[in-house]
Amino acid sequence: MTRARPPAVAGLFYPADPEELSRQVRGFLRGARGEMGTTPKAIVAPHAGYVYSGPVAGSAYAQIADRVEAISRVVLLGPSHRIAFQGLAATEADSLLTPLGAVAVDQAAYARVADLPQVRRFEAPYEGEHCLEVQLPFLQLVLGDFRVVPFLVGEADTETVAEVLERLWGGEETLIVVSSDLSHYLDYESARAIDARTSLAIESLHPEDIGYHQACGRNPLNGLLREARRHGLHGRTLDLRNSGDTAGPRGQVVGYGAYAFA
Repeated sequence: MTRARPPAVAGLFYPADPEELSRQVRGFLRGARGEMGTTPKAIVAPHAGYVYSGPVAGSAYAQIADRVEAISRVVLLGPSHRIAFQGLAATEADSLLTPLGAVAVDQAAYARVADLPQVRRFEAPYEGEHCLEVQLPFLQLVLGDFRVVPFLVGEADTETVAEVLERLWGGEETLIVVSSDLSHYLDYESARAIDARTSLAIESLHPEDIGYHQACGRNPLNGLLREARRHGLHGRTLDLRNSGDTAGPRGQVVGYGAYAFA
């Protein structure tokens, strides 16, 4: 039986109207900051409401425009915000829906990691979760036709995540995307300081330097950094701002960074 997972945060984190959603995302892409210079194998993008983090996310997704014809699979990882569990949760759905249409889940890719003890089909964390969903409209508008390999990551150390990424690393056809915000609810200047340190750790591929409070998606992020180092990639910060720069007050802010690895 085919199962499509409906969007949980359309109309909340991003527009539910397809035309307005397309206009908004294309605007973020046009306003992208930074340039990798070479087309990345992997990117990191934030996952808050678009009014807050959309401009920063656009800087990450603009980097893959030159790979549109090559990319057919996106390995997408982000943190579970609602349910605590061990390992990585694969969805039981066959497709993920957004106002822009359906994205097919790559079941063949799931089969390649099905024997790993840290991976299991576990749908509960996907209920109401936003971190993967908000990435999909960007991917849909940039790539068009592709399959997604989604994972929500619970308690999992760096090597546990890296082992999954290594199995699915692939070639030019595969893009890896990690969904993560940075610091949470600090004052503006404190957030800028700690997010700058986190960005340095990301650029230098040092997962051991990213602590619990520095990035909500630190578990999938740290796994990516370990694999990026193994594959000889280089990291670059494309954009680094927080909600006090984009759309919110500066008393308590959330940090957002866009990064690329090639």
